[in-house]
Amino acid sequence: MSEPGPVRQAIRERLGQSAACGRVHGAYLFAGPGEAPRETALWFARALVCQQEGAAAPCEDCSACRRSQPGEPIPLDGSGRKGPLLRHVGDHPDLLWVERGADDTRVRIGQVRAVQSAFRLRGPQGGRRVAVIADADWLNQEAQNALLRLLEEPPAGSHLILLARSPAALLATVRSRCQRIVFPAERAPAPGSPQAPEEQRALAARLCGLPEAGIPGLLDWAQEYRGARAVAAAEVNQLLAVASAWLHERICGSLGQPGASPQAELHAFGVLQRCRKGLAQRNANPQMVAERALLALRLALRP
Repeated sequence: MSEPGPVRQAIRERLGQSAACGRVHGAYLFAGPGEAPRETALWFARALVCQQEGAAAPCEDCSACRRSQPGEPIPLDGSGRKGPLLRHVGDHPDLLWVERGADDTRVRIGQVRAVQSAFRLRGPQGGRRVAVIADADWLNQEAQNALLRLLEEPPAGSHLILLARSPAALLATVRSRCQRIVFPAERAPAPGSPQAPEEQRALAARLCGLPEAGIPGLLDWAQEYRGARAVAAAEVNQLLAVASAWLHERICGSLGQPGASPQAELHAFGVLQRCRKGLAQRNANPQMVAERALLALRLALRP
């Protein structure tokens, strides 16, 4: 686990003060990219079950902290066939962790119901019970509605921590019931810049050629995202992320220039965001999502 930077440390201090004073919300939404939300959620969940009185962080000495020491994570399976729906942090019975399974493209409703059952069938052992739902922006609407019922009627002593790169993927009713903690994104190099990873530079080069691309070539590109859905969805999500960043740089670069009118690019940017939401929440076909995104980009970029 990496050392927390100044912003993350400030967030930890604020959360730690809440834990020490007992002013803990029933649900939190940790929003932002990278590992910072995940690492902070694990730290905060462990702090909440620490048995040291007035603890603002895991003391690492009490029995709860020793039991919550994270080890090698057990792989999850959203269907429950090849692995559990959720796992404990370490072997602490009151710390639960949910995320997408290795072959899953979403957090499933069965996993949310497993958290409901764990919270309601057995109370916490003399303290708090915490569940972290990673990849919360990959909950489809059915799973979010099940989660909403838990947010509306939380069992005593229970706390939820949702992790999402983009809170917009969550229902407004879910977001409104959570205390939001925002982790600012570090500015990444533009996809087409020499500092960007090679895979991003290659995608940016292909995107630059879209105005001259014919429809058959565009459909051939989208056809590359066929196959196992988990793999294809991850690749399309990467395409959408790179295309969004690339288009954002293009729009910003055109602002203030004489005769610039980025309305078409802004429309395409909106299409990309809706494509990402559809991929996460509606289990959309990755190849068809790629077709829609590439067509929107081609229309926006053509002179």
